[in-house]
Amino acid sequence: MNSRKDQLKAFDRLLTIMDELREQCPWDKKQTMQSLRHLTIEETYELGDAILDNDLKEIKGELGDLLLHIVFYAKIGSETNDFDIADVANSICEKLISRHPHIYSDVKVKDEVEVKQNWEKLKLKEGKTSVLEGVPKSLPALVKASRIQEKVAGVGFDWEEPNQVWEKVEEELQEFKEEVKNGNKNAIEQEFGDVMFSLVNYARFLKINPENALETTNKKFTKRFQYLENKAKTLNKPLSEMTLAEMDVFWEEAKML
Repeated sequence: MNSRKDQLKAFDRLLTIMDELREQCPWDKKQTMQSLRHLTIEETYELGDAILDNDLKEIKGELGDLLLHIVFYAKIGSETNDFDIADVANSICEKLISRHPHIYSDVKVKDEVEVKQNWEKLKLKEGKTSVLEGVPKSLPALVKASRIQEKVAGVGFDWEEPNQVWEKVEEELQEFKEEVKNGNKNAIEQEFGDVMFSLVNYARFLKINPENALETTNKKFTKRFQYLENKAKTLNKPLSEMTLAEMDVFWEEAKML
């Protein structure tokens, strides 16, 4: 691995290239924080895909793309004298030191649960009026549900045992079934949301990341369905003309791969 000296040299190289691009490249010169925002979100999802695939080479590349974006935002901030990359780095350093009194002070903790609880308490002391302020409004609903539950659990608002959470799942499922019978679309949607929220909560108790779990299933389904499509092509028969029984034969083959 690279030494600390080489790591700093590489980062300085990136800063120099960013300066040059911002000054000389027509595309880079016109970018703003607003124009970069959607690209940053896209890069974050690409990193997430690489992590799920456990593709270390791709992870390295996507981390580089995200690092570029961080340096880019800092460069734009420096041009208006609001902040630069040193301010960004020092800001997170100060936050980490402040949020880890069990490392940088004399606070004692027994496990990661207490670390998380202290983290949320410290955030409130810093001026936040709600533990949920740190949950971005634009997060996808599944991720947001998970973060909301983690946040409130950090201040003690939580179930005590996994079986209690599962009982809540069963309760919500029953309520969902009742509304399906009643046929009220709005009520069905609300109860379905409650079922999903309770399942996300149960996943947390099982130490499963629900977003990763669902995306893994998405990838698995996609792979199997594309196998089915390819098999249909070899038969010169459109899927729309195949029976479910015919498709199921290839689906079962795909599951064996």
